Amino acid sequence: MVTLNRIYTRTGDGGLTRLANGEEVAKFDPRVEAYGAVDETNACLGLVRQHTGSETALDAILERIQNDLFDLGADLATPERGAPLGWTPLRITQGQVDRLEQELDGLNDVLEPLTSFVLPAGSAASAALHLARTVCRRAERATVFLAQIEGEAVSDPAVKYLNRLSDLLFVAARWTNDRGRADVLWKPGATR
Repeated sequence: MVTLNRIYTRTGDGGLTRLANGEEVAKFDPRVEAYGAVDETNACLGLVRQHTGSETALDAILERIQNDLFDLGADLATPERGAPLGWTPLRITQGQVDRLEQELDGLNDVLEPLTSFVLPAGSAASAALHLARTVCRRAERATVFLAQIEGEAVSDPAVKYLNRLSDLLFVAARWTNDRGRADVLWKPGATR
């Protein structure tokens, strides 16, 4: 259970923030960039859900993903370096990645085949999902960058989760466009 009694701490006034292990870092630290982009992805999904309808199978998937993204943020905000943590940190698991793959396959199985690249357009839900997909790709790039820094550790499931999630969001965008039938396709060179 998380209890937040006070929202402001004034730590950020000087450009610093604390990681979950208590370590103080700059707000532009690559680890903060990574979990910040994950948080932005989650906020985008909140907007997506305003267009998907609370009773749809997709909305249930997105709600679960939003919870997973909080898990991922906690994972990225809790580096294991220096003194032992004294608790078991929350980490993304391969099981969460596997579930994304299953849901992605389930959505993709009913789609019309692609004949061109898809423009981020169509229904409001589809456009919002495409925005979430691009923000998710940024979160993935930030997380992969963090993993390349000497002394930093990022689990394989965390990187895989973001990679699969961006794929799922692409497929979900097509799914909301009448199962791909209402996709807006790119017409190479058509506007020259």
